[in-house]
Amino acid sequence: MRIVSLVPSLTLTLFDLGLDATQIVGRTPWCIHPEQQVADVPVVGGTKTPTLSKIMAAQPDLVVMDRDENPKAVHDWCIEQGFDVFVCHVKHPDEVPSMLRQLGQAVSRIEQAEYLAAEIEDMLRKAPDSNGEVALPLIWHDPLMAANGATYAGNMISWLGYAVPMIEPSGTGYPEVTPNSLIEHGVQHVFLTTEPHDFSVEEGLALQQAVVEAGGIGLSLHHIDGEALTWMGSYTAKALHHLLEHHRL
Repeated sequence: MRIVSLVPSLTLTLFDLGLDATQIVGRTPWCIHPEQQVADVPVVGGTKTPTLSKIMAAQPDLVVMDRDENPKAVHDWCIEQGFDVFVCHVKHPDEVPSMLRQLGQAVSRIEQAEYLAAEIEDMLRKAPDSNGEVALPLIWHDPLMAANGATYAGNMISWLGYAVPMIEPSGTGYPEVTPNSLIEHGVQHVFLTTEPHDFSVEEGLALQQAVVEAGGIGLSLHHIDGEALTWMGSYTAKALHHLLEHHRL
C-alpha cells in the first residue's frame, strides 16, 4: 500500500500503526515525528499548499487528510484523480478512538489501531472533575489568537476540568482576542503553547499585566507543549497524560 499523509499527527500515527517508509510515500515538512523514519519519506509540499504533481508522482493508494488542516480543493483534486482519501475531522479527544479504528481499517492495521484506541479510552476515563474555572489556550501572539471551546485544542483543556469559552462561535474556532475580551469572557487561566507560536515567559507576563491594566484579575499562566493540544491520533494518549501531570503540579 502507498500512502501520502498531509497531516503531521497522522503521519506519526501511521508509523505507530506499524507502517514504514516503503508504504508512507509522501508527507509535509511539518510531519516531523518519528524523526528518523520520516527522514526517508519524500516531502510533497505543505499542509495548505501541497504540490499536486508530487502527489501524482507518488501514485498513492490512499491520501490522508484533515478537514480543517487541508484545503477542500486538494481533497476534490485527489478524488478526481481516483485516489482514495481518508479525511480526519476530530473536535474532541473522545472522538479519537473511533477515528483511529477507521484509519486502522483503511490501512489494514485493525489490531494495532484497536490497541491505540483502547489506550486512549483508558486515559480518557482519568479525566479530572470539573473545577468550574475558565481557561483558554492561546496559539498565536501577534495578533493574539486563541482556540475556543469548539476546537480539539480547546476540548483538550476542557477535559482537564476547565470551562473553555465559545468566543466567536460562528467563526473558525481560532478567534483573535484582547485583554478586554479575556476579561469579558471571565478567563482565569491561559495556556501558552509552544506551537504554532512558542510563547516566551516575557510574553505571558506582558499579557498578564495588560489584563490587570484593563481592569481584570491576574491571569494564571500555564506554559504547555503545543503538540499535546493539537496532535490528535496515536499521540493523544501521551498528550492526555502530559496534560494530567501538568494539572497535578
